Amino acid sequence: MSDGSSTEMLVTILRAEIAALGPGDRLPSSRDLITRHGVGPVTVSRAIALLAAEGAVVTRPGSGTFVAVRRPRQSGGAADTSWQAVALAGRPHVPGADPGAEPGGPDGSSTPLPAGTISLSGGYLHENLQPTRALGAALARAARRPDAWHRAPAAGLAPLRAIFARQAGAGVGPEDVLVTGGGQGALSMLFRAIAAPGGPVLVESPTYPGALAAARAAGLRPVPVPMDDDGIRPDLLADAFAMTGARLLYCQPTFHNPTGTVLSPERRRQVVDVARAAGAFLIEDDFARHLGHGRPVPLPLVADDRDGTVVQLTSLTKAASPSLRIGAVIARGPVMGRLRGMRLVDDFFVARPLQEAAVELVSNPAWDRHLRTLATALRERRTVLADALARELPDWTVAGLPSGGLHLWVRLPSSEPDTAVADAARAHGVAVNAGRRYFPAEPPAAHLRLSFAAAADQAELTEAARRLAVARAGG
Repeated sequence: MSDGSSTEMLVTILRAEIAALGPGDRLPSSRDLITRHGVGPVTVSRAIALLAAEGAVVTRPGSGTFVAVRRPRQSGGAADTSWQAVALAGRPHVPGADPGAEPGGPDGSSTPLPAGTISLSGGYLHENLQPTRALGAALARAARRPDAWHRAPAAGLAPLRAIFARQAGAGVGPEDVLVTGGGQGALSMLFRAIAAPGGPVLVESPTYPGALAAARAAGLRPVPVPMDDDGIRPDLLADAFAMTGARLLYCQPTFHNPTGTVLSPERRRQVVDVARAAGAFLIEDDFARHLGHGRPVPLPLVADDRDGTVVQLTSLTKAASPSLRIGAVIARGPVMGRLRGMRLVDDFFVARPLQEAAVELVSNPAWDRHLRTLATALRERRTVLADALARELPDWTVAGLPSGGLHLWVRLPSSEPDTAVADAARAHGVAVNAGRRYFPAEPPAAHLRLSFAAAADQAELTEAARRLAVARAGG
């Protein structure tokens, strides 16, 4: 008898035996089946594999083979994926991945809003603020290059690395730059490269929710360090390093998300010194480098760092388009070797046509014109929204007018929960971000983050404030 027919015969016999058993009952061992049915061990293994593929049995190494729970076949209803809860047990849970979570992922910007809703949420420019024509022209020029579809170097195209190096300061060279596919993926890579799972990572409180999600997905424990009007407090940062033994700080020194704070000049040196004294890395998220409102933007922390303490993360995405997923990590020393190694494991390289388009965009005079126009538009929108809030909701406190970035950080009266306010706002046609998701621990007060860059125009910002007042009044 052939192996195939022996396997089929044994499968038929076992199906009959399984029908007489209950879920969880144990089948005879492989040795018993070999002896009882006069077949070889290969036949038994194949038969059990076929039954497992059918869902009739489950195998548990070291324990045996058991009758599976019989699930009724569904003809059009929702599939039963409840088994995944067991299979995923023990893996880090990523907040925001739940179907019922606040729309838009880490920055609340990916889920389409209902028609007529004014967006004060999200972390990207409205389409009419994006340099759409310049982007299209840059992509067209890039596509005409004869090597546009060749494999890109793992570290990124040399001209693009040079652009990011010049942007960072005179002390940074192209060899210190690794081109990345935007900021969020690079942030996830940095957390995995630098910190061991289960370890602490110090973060400003409040901070960017995408950083909290990436840290937790990497198995890290975010530890809050309070801020004030001048940024993260160096004294409490030193205490946090001493108490936790952390070897990593994540911070946003320039146009902090969500508060818009700029780390004061004296603290910029202090924070780096505190991290260096602790033998720790400092991830500088410089996402808003191109989002100033017209005043000079401070140099990044990495510009004055000579010891490899600072690892800078920057991006072109925020000032251009959500789909220009081009950023860079700037690092010195062994950590850069580790990051390059992870690049080869994760994705090999960033798509060359997109890198070529980024070079074309940033090297063209239209880019500088766009940034000047954008600075004016953001400054005007910021002022319009702040003034409208002062008129319509005078007891809501705007935490200072930021000199860059995309958001206002608003403190609510103590009697108004931020999630309830956000829900009421959405019901009245305004999307806002509840503040509690920006805190790694219990929030000290209720806040909203309001974007002045996501709405279509200044009139929408004024109307949004009016709707918020109506929602607050219960109208």
